[in-house]
Amino acid sequence: MTTEPRLFVEASLHAGASFALVPAQAHYLGTVLRRGAGDRVLLFNGRDGEWHARLTELRRERATVAVDAVLRPQAEEETDVWLAFALLKRDATDLVVQKATELGATALLPVLTARTNAGRVNEARLAAIAIEATEQSERLTVPRIHPPQPLATLLDAWPADRRLFAALERVPDAAPLRPFHGKAGLLIGPEGGFAPVELDALRNHPLVTVVTLGPRILRAETACLAGLTLLQAPGSG
Repeated sequence: MTTEPRLFVEASLHAGASFALVPAQAHYLGTVLRRGAGDRVLLFNGRDGEWHARLTELRRERATVAVDAVLRPQAEEETDVWLAFALLKRDATDLVVQKATELGATALLPVLTARTNAGRVNEARLAAIAIEATEQSERLTVPRIHPPQPLATLLDAWPADRRLFAALERVPDAAPLRPFHGKAGLLIGPEGGFAPVELDALRNHPLVTVVTLGPRILRAETACLAGLTLLQAPGSG
């Protein structure tokens, strides 16, 4: 049984639609997967659901598709969790974006803190990583990736209808992170932890709940993934 390739596209999807794929997708289908005209693909755009389509042309860097029938209608995500994380070095940030997408995060918000060990990101690179992870994990929507912002800016603009769980280390009064079914955010700090002034801002923010991920000190990228898993686990919250 041959698995149909699954691709994210910007074009509108409906029965009878026909359009060209981007050159990178044509190269992937023809050179990497050895597909040809007449073969089937799956397409999604984050708006119109997932559709069966047929390759009508495939040569070198050019491919066109004809959309046939809907496979899955667009639906809301089962959970709505934003991940805010202190910006990491490139490889670690790439890993967080990839795995957080697979785990269902609906938005990714890199944060600049007093102890952040990176200062910039390649937004196009991160978007490509998120798209590839969305294709692989069979999600219908690609998470939105925000540009990096200072922690104070994040807290000032945090929406009133979304609870923010801040995972802190070595805080005796922090409660364990438990499943939460509603609009939520998870904040993971830098490897060196939050600075004292940042800790005060988190504790005094009306929408922030200070939590712990357990007794061990985790690397930041591990904490991101563990926190997302705990927050979305089955159970009451």
